[in-house]
Amino acid sequence: MAEEPQMVGQTDTSVDVASSTGFGGPNSVQNQQDDDASITDSLTGVGGLESYFNWKDQLREQHGFSYTLDYTSGALAASSSLSGRDFYASGALRFYGSWDLIGRESGNTGTFIWKAEHRHGYTTPAYNGAAADMGYAGALFGPLSDSGPRLTNLYWKQLFKDGRVELIAGMIDTTDWVDLYALASPWNGFTNFSFGTGSATIGVPDDAALGAYFNAMLTDNFYLITGFADANADSTDPFNGFDTFFNDNEYFKSIELGWTTSQERFYLDNAHVTLWHVDERDGAGVSDGWGANFSYSHSIGTKWMYFLRGGYAEDGGSLFQKSISTGTAYHLSDGISLVGLGLNWSEPNQDTFGPALHDQYALELFTRLRLTRNLEVIPNINLIGNPALNQDKDSVVSFGLRARVFF
Repeated sequence: MAEEPQMVGQTDTSVDVASSTGFGGPNSVQNQQDDDASITDSLTGVGGLESYFNWKDQLREQHGFSYTLDYTSGALAASSSLSGRDFYASGALRFYGSWDLIGRESGNTGTFIWKAEHRHGYTTPAYNGAAADMGYAGALFGPLSDSGPRLTNLYWKQLFKDGRVELIAGMIDTTDWVDLYALASPWNGFTNFSFGTGSATIGVPDDAALGAYFNAMLTDNFYLITGFADANADSTDPFNGFDTFFNDNEYFKSIELGWTTSQERFYLDNAHVTLWHVDERDGAGVSDGWGANFSYSHSIGTKWMYFLRGGYAEDGGSLFQKSISTGTAYHLSDGISLVGLGLNWSEPNQDTFGPALHDQYALELFTRLRLTRNLEVIPNINLIGNPALNQDKDSVVSFGLRARVFF
């Protein structure tokens, strides 16, 4: 579900981040770290830990080593649920970083990247269980679960041609490389996955999927992102992925062709088409599948951004068979606060949820507020119309609050 050459968390959208961090999504390690470092102001004017953050900046500049420790809490209250529960809460501790080990002087760096997490519930079910309990055939902040310790990233990134070409290989989170746009991260953007990767129509594998991606600017405006990963990945048992990768031979594959005004504005002005296929997973009992997605996002100055995205899936374990999302984001102040609004229509994937389910509608409104340099809070409202798994209700409303502190 980071960070960014994008409207989310940028003090100045003209800042050249994409050329230094490559093609990864908003929650990819280096983009998240760039986003955190780009904002030194806050709504309260409280900075704090200045000497510590200055030391971190020097460590990255002098030695190419950067790390982040952050903690995210989330709570959600629902107007109705199938179980009678109406409150869900979870937390996640994450430790991640990058180390440029070769090529720093040439700019064609080779970087070791890692991310480890501990996800835990304050309630049963945890935050990510709210969607099913509300009767929504979808996902609300899916990463905020009670799955315990897990490895999500452990890979090598090699740049070529001054960052215009990159090769990623190792244990990856495919949502960092598939169907990207500025608001794709559930950690500080929309919580509803219908506004995330593939508009919830792509059957992506779990994190720490052993695989590789090749990404390149084909011209100054056209780009390619393509790769594959183990469809049976399990981030709670990541090294078993070597067995499933080489013995099960069940893979997720994708290719994306896109256009952008420039690599420096990769997320701000972007149009692309993504095609994907996933093999049948015998052990998991999930059929093979494929799909196609489109995405268009555009920024107006340094304040506004809007998007239109959608997709189609044929089986493959995705949440939706068909989905269309649109919305906008607006900076209330320069990178310090952001408001996002999204609308979605979806048709649940009958291969995942069963046949004869009616269409769903979703609206989400959130605002991200940087209270201090290293603390942000994100209240949000989700309105689900015609929840497919709770046909006694015309609509269900939830009120959520996320808070993230990073060091």
